[in-house]
Amino acid sequence: MTWLKMILLSVIQGISEFLPISSSGHLVIVESLLEIKADQTDVNIVLHAGTLLSILIFYHRTIFRLLSQDLRVIPLMIVGTLPVVVIGLLAKKYAEHLLESPLLAGCMLPVTGLFLLLIPHIPQKDRSYTQITYKQALFVGLVQAIAILPGISRSGSTIVAGLFAGMSRQSAATFSFLLAIPAISGATILETAEIISNQHISTPLSLLAVGALISAIVGLASLWLLVRWLEKGKLHYFAYWCIPLGIIIVIMQLI
Repeated sequence: MTWLKMILLSVIQGISEFLPISSSGHLVIVESLLEIKADQTDVNIVLHAGTLLSILIFYHRTIFRLLSQDLRVIPLMIVGTLPVVVIGLLAKKYAEHLLESPLLAGCMLPVTGLFLLLIPHIPQKDRSYTQITYKQALFVGLVQAIAILPGISRSGSTIVAGLFAGMSRQSAATFSFLLAIPAISGATILETAEIISNQHISTPLSLLAVGALISAIVGLASLWLLVRWLEKGKLHYFAYWCIPLGIIIVIMQLI
């Protein structure tokens, strides 16, 4: 892992983790095209940790309010997280090779695009994420579990699910990223446990620190941009990136 590769992967992670274009899909595609291997567990940890830090900083007031006042949201988050835990563990055990397939990422990116194109056609409602039911939280969680597939955007799909559940645009985005906290934290914990069991860090600590910092800074900017675009009703514009890119990748993989 060179400095240039780490910087490139960190920037891609920071942008695509929050913008609705699928971080896993873009990382898989970039790794394939440029022959960069980012499957080192320690690299995955710092990239996830950086974007997790972005969420904690951006939503720190919401998180504090959640822990002190909006306690009802915590069990909603637990319900919404259960599907990704179950499906994620099963996928890691039985289908991990599929999660690294650029062809699958190419096939799924247009699906993300279609999700995004639904946004302008979903009736706008003003329900807060604190008012949703457990059934609606589970629905958003099931959609989040689908985003384990490379090319399916976690942020995009869960925001669309939140809008279908009757949440306002801002609440749908907030609940989406609140759900990301346990999801990203869980992945980071599993990967950390893997490193501890192997007792091996293959990447210099200086590179890991830079990767975490860059992904956090870029992630903050991406979060800010996503919220602004969602408020202005422009989030579906990202479909015009996902759909053509997916088609191009599929063609390249099949030729």
